[in-house]
Amino acid sequence: MTVDVSKQRVITEKVLTEHGAYPVYLPQEEMDQFYLGFCNKTIWPLFHSLPSLAVYDEAMWQVYRRVNERFRDALLDILKPDDLVWIHDYHLMLLPRLLKERRSSIQIGFFLHIPFPSYEIFRLLPGVWRKEVLDGLLGADLVGFHTYEYTQHFLQSVLRILGHGHNMGQILLPDRSVKADTFPMGIDYDRYVNGAISPEVQSEVARFRASLGDVRVVLSVDRLDYTKGILNRLEGFDLFLQQNPKWHSKIVLVLVVVPSRIGVDQYDLMKRQLEELVGRINGKYGNLGWMPVVYQYRHVPFIPLVALYAISDVALVTPLRDGMNLVAKEYIAARTSGTGVLIISEMAGAAKELGEAVLINPNHCGEIASAIAVALEIPEEEQVRRLRIMQARLQRYTVHRWARDFVQETLDTAATTKKFETQMLGNVAQMLLLKQYRKSLKRLILLDYDGTLVPFVADHAQAQPGTKVISLIRRLAENLANHVVLISGRDRHTLEAWFGSLPIYLVAEHGFFAKTAETEWRIMKVIPGDWKHGLIPILKLFADRLPGASVEEKEYSLVWHYRGADPEQGEPVAHELIDNLNALTGNVDVQIMQANKAVEVRVAGINKGTTARELLAEAEYDFILAIGDDRTDEDLFAVLPDSAYSIKVGSARGHAKYNCKDVDEVHRVLSLLAAPSRKEEFHEGPLWRTLRFLVRITDHLTKKR
Repeated sequence: MTVDVSKQRVITEKVLTEHGAYPVYLPQEEMDQFYLGFCNKTIWPLFHSLPSLAVYDEAMWQVYRRVNERFRDALLDILKPDDLVWIHDYHLMLLPRLLKERRSSIQIGFFLHIPFPSYEIFRLLPGVWRKEVLDGLLGADLVGFHTYEYTQHFLQSVLRILGHGHNMGQILLPDRSVKADTFPMGIDYDRYVNGAISPEVQSEVARFRASLGDVRVVLSVDRLDYTKGILNRLEGFDLFLQQNPKWHSKIVLVLVVVPSRIGVDQYDLMKRQLEELVGRINGKYGNLGWMPVVYQYRHVPFIPLVALYAISDVALVTPLRDGMNLVAKEYIAARTSGTGVLIISEMAGAAKELGEAVLINPNHCGEIASAIAVALEIPEEEQVRRLRIMQARLQRYTVHRWARDFVQETLDTAATTKKFETQMLGNVAQMLLLKQYRKSLKRLILLDYDGTLVPFVADHAQAQPGTKVISLIRRLAENLANHVVLISGRDRHTLEAWFGSLPIYLVAEHGFFAKTAETEWRIMKVIPGDWKHGLIPILKLFADRLPGASVEEKEYSLVWHYRGADPEQGEPVAHELIDNLNALTGNVDVQIMQANKAVEVRVAGINKGTTARELLAEAEYDFILAIGDDRTDEDLFAVLPDSAYSIKVGSARGHAKYNCKDVDEVHRVLSLLAAPSRKEEFHEGPLWRTLRFLVRITDHLTKKR
């Protein structure tokens, strides 16, 4: 509703006092573009797998973003540290990220009450929009869905659009993890059970019975919406009456349609079509003493609604697509008599929990007609058996348990994230690292290349270092106290071409080849390379099977790359390849490793760890820094002394002492080390001055102890 600005303060105080609610005021034009526009003309049809009805309007998208920002600003005014925020539904999908960016300590849960569509449907959103929606949702600590299917659709889109994989629903982002999980929403079960046996409802039941007469009752209760399949339902009932004349005058369809989005053209048209179809069915089959369809277009309060549940022999719940559908669950709970049959669309989320119901495809009128006929003939004993199983299930998982489970899972997930944050290389840790670096006299700096100094790219051959990386390493290496080692899985010819002009120590193929600026490449271990010949055809065969995959042959290793392949296809094919390689190399002294979007086969016994041991044995260092990003770097981290600074890029846990977010953060850390030592060169504003003060205080307290 439109609220005068002068009255907003009074209204805010009133709803806050009486309802514990805090209003967010939107101009009418903004509300139209946001709610009736983007939410209901774009997201609603698309997420219900009806893409032909979706509208893609840039102005509506911009308003959607602006409204999400308004909610963020309103929350920032009232939030306290460590509050938990539970954000609901498709209207606010950008809000989790917007909020997390401003208050990283806030624990955020998001629950989507409508379906999340398959990747093929979701990708119909324009590129920028779909990325922002997914990024927005990933601002939450926990993202919840009604069914396993919707959860998998979300994870699939996150993988294919953003490139983030998952492990059992745990999505590893560069700086934290997000969990996606399934929480089927329940109902207030006892409310419907107690309501069904209350005197008020029993009185309504008697009134309905007297009005309808001695007939079997089929009930349909739904909001007016094209996703609910009401027209299909009526056409199915029409077909049932046509095929089953014996039921004429013995059955009534009570069709209750609740008004929704009045004034919207699509809904007004649907209402006219609905009323025309009701009139046609009643005119075709009805007589003076019997109308097959009793139609009501109104909101139904709780008592008459439960009474309708109680008198109905069959409930017809046939949405074309529905996130959950609580009407089906309410009907089951209200059937205290023990009898009753639920016909439910297999496209409704609730169908996953109500397998004892009669399941139908709502797009086929013949299935609806047949299901009604079957439901009317099910013996009472069988009705009771099915109903009791479903009732017991709904009684165990109520809406109260749903809420408790979701909140607890949000707290647990946020706690895991906070625990991980203590391992992140934050500002204080960077200052301590810098201080140790400055006072040391002999330093060993071990750097991985791909995923550490440069980001991953689809074609591994195109990951050349830019001038920034070359300049950064050169500045580090020109400091005579530094022994800079670039230790990579790349072949020696590539490393020579890219870094041969720098005064650094190069290690290729994880340790098989090494050289200094003054020496030629030397092999660290001579091993016959015959083992490769039998494996190259296998790797090429799997590359042919997966478009975008390729094979790289090095002198002492083979790599099957699949970063450029479809991410969903790549993982299972990689696992299959590893299984085949393990079977083929049982008698060969090789090691098979799954790296970041790659499968590597290399001779066993040589890795980054063995190289690091040799370097540590050759000299004593009073400062050691190692940075890497994947499984191959774990061998390196594992052999370093406790005093070393080991940093893993990304959020995966391992042997490293710290994690950092991404390649840009690696560059920032190395730039700090490479900068001149004069104090003014490290001026980064008040924050850095505060951090230096904290470091001095820490040192002082340590000396006192």
